[in-house]
Amino acid sequence: MPIAVDIDVMLARRKMSVGELADRVGITPANLAVLKNGRAKAVRFTTLAALCEVLKCQPGDLLRWEPEDTAGE
Repeated sequence: MPIAVDIDVMLARRKMSVGELADRVGITPANLAVLKNGRAKAVRFTTLAALCEVLKCQPGDLLRWEPEDTAGE
């Protein structure tokens, strides 16, 4: 997946646990783990907005595009 998720980076910068972030955002720790580990297929804008509000950051601080490996082409 060419979209990388950097929630871990923001959690470390804010000295916040996954459980605390999940509680403050209003999602389950399991759903946050799916997003955090890059296994989510989608994220709602309301969830992204809540993450940004709690972490005091921009969406680009949480998500970034990485080109896929095209070595075999």
